[in-house]
Amino acid sequence: MILVTGAAGGLQGATGRQVVDLLLERGEQVRAFVRADDHRAEELRKIGAEVVVGDLREITTVRPAMRGVRRAYFTYPVTAGLLDATAAFAAAAKEEGVERVVEVSQLDASPEAGTPRMRRHWLSEQVFDWAGVGAVHLRAGVFFENLAVVAAASGDRELSLPLGGGDTLVPLVAAADVARVGAGLLLDPGPAEPVCLVNGQMATIGEVADAFGIPYVDVPPEEWEARAMAIYQDEVAVEHLTHLWALFRFIGSGHHPLYEVTESIERVGGRPPTTLREFAQGSR
Repeated sequence: MILVTGAAGGLQGATGRQVVDLLLERGEQVRAFVRADDHRAEELRKIGAEVVVGDLREITTVRPAMRGVRRAYFTYPVTAGLLDATAAFAAAAKEEGVERVVEVSQLDASPEAGTPRMRRHWLSEQVFDWAGVGAVHLRAGVFFENLAVVAAASGDRELSLPLGGGDTLVPLVAAADVARVGAGLLLDPGPAEPVCLVNGQMATIGEVADAFGIPYVDVPPEEWEARAMAIYQDEVAVEHLTHLWALFRFIGSGHHPLYEVTESIERVGGRPPTTLREFAQGSR
C-alpha cells in the first residue's frame, strides 16, 4: 500500500493526483489522502484508489491513514501549515515503520535560502530525516503551471511579473515530470539518494511569455503583491512568490549553481523533460 497526499489535485501542478494515476496504471495499491470528500474524491474511488479524508496537520487523521503503508508521497500546498503537516506525517510514518517517504521540496531549500518558504522546506526535510523514514527530497524548480496561472489571471493577454528584464532566467519543470520522478522513486526497490534535484529547463521569462504566445510585462513589486493577493488569496503564497521573484530578479541572466537541467527526470521518470513549448501547446 502506497499513501499519496495531495491526491485530489489542484490548479498549480497536482503532482499528488498524477502520482496516484501513475501508480494505479502500474497495478499498485494506492491510498489517496484528500482534504474533502467531494467529486474529486469520488473520481479517485472510481479509478481504484482507496480514499481517506482528513487534515494533514492533524495527527488523529494522519495516523489511521498511515496504517499498513510501506511507502508514501508527501506534498503540501503553498499555504500555512507545512511544518505542522510534516511533523504529523513524519511521526505517523515512523510509528508505522514506513521505509520510504518521497516528499516535494523546493530547488534551493536551505537554511540560508532567499525565501521563507524555502527555509521552511529545509526544516521539513530535516524533520523527515530525523524520523528515519527513508526520506527522498524532490527539490523542484518552478512549475510551468505556476506561470500559466499568472497568465490566466490576465485572461491570457500578458505575463505580468516583477522579474525585471525579459532576459531574467527561471529554472522550470513540468509537474508531470515531478510526478513521474516521484512515482519512480516510490516503486524503485533499490537505495536512493536523500536529495533528488528536479529541473527540466532553463528559460528566460521572455521565452516563457513567447511560448504562451503573449507579451511579458515587468511590473513593480508593490503592484505585483496587490495583483497576487487577488490571484492566490493567500498571504503565505504571496509572501513566497514575492520573495522568489525578487531572488530571480537579483540573479537576472547570470549563472546560479542550481541553474542546470537535471538527469533525474529521464533516469528516474523514464522520459526526457517536458519542454516549455510542449507544455504550452498541450495546455491550449
